[in-house]
Amino acid sequence: MNRPPLHFSPVQRWLHWSMAIALLAMLFIGVIMVSTLTQAHTTLIALHRPLGIVILALVLIRIIVRIGRGSPPLPDSVPPMQQTIAKASHLLLYALMLAMPLIGWAMVSAGGYPVTLFGAYHLPPLVSADARLFAVLRAMHTWLAFALFALVIGHLAAALMHGLIKRDGVFSSMARGHRR
Repeated sequence: MNRPPLHFSPVQRWLHWSMAIALLAMLFIGVIMVSTLTQAHTTLIALHRPLGIVILALVLIRIIVRIGRGSPPLPDSVPPMQQTIAKASHLLLYALMLAMPLIGWAMVSAGGYPVTLFGAYHLPPLVSADARLFAVLRAMHTWLAFALFALVIGHLAAALMHGLIKRDGVFSSMARGHRR
């Protein structure tokens, strides 16, 4: 019988913190990108698209590692309702981290634009060019970005509560790899 791990593995921690930095960068790049008409807009798009694909690759790896490795159980001091909320919010985080780059890729494809990674390397379009589909996907991408931002803020608040107030080892299992 496999027992759940007591802490996150080094790979899980690396994926978590790398994605945290990438997601925060992506959210801020996205906000600035859609609010400027200057030359910076082109530069930000050139950063946003490949970073989205990097996030997609990382989340796929992260899902595989999470399924294979599992996660540490929450301490018994965490009430059952909070445990349920924590599990649901993590599932929603994974769903949004997967959906956002896929919807973005499909949106850009529907707009008839290439998804340029680096240099001349382009990803194939996910859908055919279609102005109506582009509009729907753009709205979805925007609203899901707001949802992701709110969920990240909630995740950060919960992590800080566990790390600074409760000091129950939940935060340290991801920060340092062990619990007191």
